[in-house]
Amino acid sequence: MKHSPHFSHQTDLPLDKQILNVSVNMARLSEWIADSYISHKSLIDIFIKQTENYLDDLSDQNISEDFKPTLIKFQADFKKFRNEVKNEKEKLYWAERILTWANILQHRAKLA
Repeated sequence: MKHSPHFSHQTDLPLDKQILNVSVNMARLSEWIADSYISHKSLIDIFIKQTENYLDDLSDQNISEDFKPTLIKFQADFKKFRNEVKNEKEKLYWAERILTWANILQHRAKLA
C-alpha cells in the first residue's frame, strides 16, 4: 500500500492543521481501542507510530506560548498511553482519555 506524503510527516501543513491531524488520530485510536484492541492491533500500531512522527515534527517548529502547556501535557500523556495501551485492564481508561485529548486538541489547535 502506497501512502501519501502526509502519512508519516506533515511539516508542510500549517500548525493548526498538524494539531488537528493528531486530534483525528486520537479519536480513531480511541474508537479502535474501545471496540477491540486485538482485532485492530495492526491499525493501532500504525496510528501510534504516525502520531509519534507528527509529534516529532512539532518539536522542530515554533509553537506558540499559548499552546505549549497543552502540547507538553499531551506528549506526557501520549507517552504513558503508548506504554500502557496493551494492558487489557486499562484499555477503556485509555480509550476515554485519548478521546478527551482529541477534543482538547481540536479546540486548542487555533492557539498553536
